[in-house]
Amino acid sequence: MEHQPFSYKTLEELTAACKACGVTLPISRDLSPLKAPLSIYGKEIANRLCIQPMEGCDGTADGRPGELTLRRYRRFAAGGAGLIWLEAAAVDPNGRANPRQLCINRDTVGAMAALQALIAKTAKEAGHPVPFTVLQLTHSGRYSKPQPVIAAKNPYLDRPEQTYKVITDEELDALQDAFVEGARRAKEAGFDAVDVKCCHGYLFAELMGAKTRPGKYGGDFEGRSRMLLTTVRRVKEEAGIPVTVRLNAFDEIPDPYGFGVQKEDFRTPDLTETKELVRRLRALGVELIDVTAGNPYYNPHVNRPYDIGFYRPPVHPLVYVGKMLAAVKELKEACPDTAFLCSALSWLREFGGLAAADGVKDGWFDLAGFGRQALAYPDFAVDLLEQGGMKREKCCIACSKCTEIMRDGGTSGCVIRDKEVYLPIYRAGREGKPPASSRQVAEHI
Repeated sequence: MEHQPFSYKTLEELTAACKACGVTLPISRDLSPLKAPLSIYGKEIANRLCIQPMEGCDGTADGRPGELTLRRYRRFAAGGAGLIWLEAAAVDPNGRANPRQLCINRDTVGAMAALQALIAKTAKEAGHPVPFTVLQLTHSGRYSKPQPVIAAKNPYLDRPEQTYKVITDEELDALQDAFVEGARRAKEAGFDAVDVKCCHGYLFAELMGAKTRPGKYGGDFEGRSRMLLTTVRRVKEEAGIPVTVRLNAFDEIPDPYGFGVQKEDFRTPDLTETKELVRRLRALGVELIDVTAGNPYYNPHVNRPYDIGFYRPPVHPLVYVGKMLAAVKELKEACPDTAFLCSALSWLREFGGLAAADGVKDGWFDLAGFGRQALAYPDFAVDLLEQGGMKREKCCIACSKCTEIMRDGGTSGCVIRDKEVYLPIYRAGREGKPPASSRQVAEHI
């Protein structure tokens, strides 16, 4: 089926569309599985609903949370999700994706501790258990500003107008120290775990696909996985904080430049290496993997199926909802002793909670993650857990304006559901610019 916007008023209509697209989704009217706690890293997560990390751009110039950052997390904490996976915090100021991205270091640890305390305080005041918190540690690699740093040349991602620096093995060795130090500061700030980010084309994820890179951090699987596995091991041993990974199951970029894809057809995942990577992470003590896919700078429809975006994908959004959930299911079946968090539920609107519940019940995944849905609807979890479902009029409409506002130099938020704050910022950023959305059919930006 060709791309179509969401138009389903009943579960039966959605189920029929899934059948027409050849997609199998877990769908149940029983929400009770979402209320079950989950024990992990020696702690208990109160329920199975999670807020995904979404790149922030409302911090201060030196990497502390800004007023809008604090506002977002107050809203998240009051919303009742059992786990909040905080946005990317750079361990190296040169590895920030935007000049207002958070940093975690000696100078910002106090402000980050205050953010963690705010989350706990707000949750308690709202009558919810304190959520399990994960701080995402990152280096943005080729998406760092002002100087991109890449793992290897990539004809699908390299832009002719851009000058790139290929990071050396020695610089990667030193970067491990920065991740260890960032993890130490995250522990000092009171977070429950850290994420060594390995997704969406950022540095660690690009290394996983760097088959053309020479040296010890490229080439075969042993080389391409060395940076991630060594950093995870060192963080666990030297920082003494639980480690998680947000991991691309597949990139959907042609071989030999993409990870987790068939050589003959890059649109079809091949999770052989992904499964082996998860097994090795589990052996290092990683109990939780947050599964995602694609690259938002190249093929954003892969992990964020949308109605309106920078281009019109050639297939129905349900295809990628199904592909993402099928990937996490395959990983769970192959690695049952690892807990998995799923992505790609937001496009389903109010039916996303039903898919989350059935996915947990049937063992597709252990935790259900919502990203842009949380920007639009920060109390989605309490409505699912206490009110019997999500309200359509509060749901994300997959309009991509939360991406547009960031690309225009604005701040992270929902232009539609939180318009009092973000609509003026959006309009100011759009002034004088051509439309950011397009109905032109394409496979990537």
